[in-house]
Amino acid sequence: MLQIATGDPRPISKQIVDAVRMKIATAELSPGDQLPSVRGLAQQLTVNPNTVAKAYAELTAEGWVESRQGLGLYVAPPRQRLSDAERSRRLDEAIQRFLHEVIQLDFAPDEVQARLVHEFLALAPRKSA
Repeated sequence: MLQIATGDPRPISKQIVDAVRMKIATAELSPGDQLPSVRGLAQQLTVNPNTVAKAYAELTAEGWVESRQGLGLYVAPPRQRLSDAERSRRLDEAIQRFLHEVIQLDFAPDEVQARLVHEFLALAPRKSA
């Protein structure tokens, strides 16, 4: 279901959170889908169960997943998790981080834009399916 990269500078729990968010955002995981148990995902990824539990706790706190007593964790129904102002602020922040990383690669702006469009379009079929 999920993969982690040992060379990734992000902590493993953050990689898990980001991967689950992406799968939900692209509709690879739909509302009501069950996530693997903490122990099951930890074994699959060969990580400490506490790491998975930490990631799941963050996803639950943010409203991406919900716990069903005695049944496990499930993808929560869609809802706006952030205010419009906070969403806009985070988008601006992400764009600034992206620009600071990309500017030093010395690509023409239209090349960067074309690649971004390509990546968004690659996500679209999964999201609309």
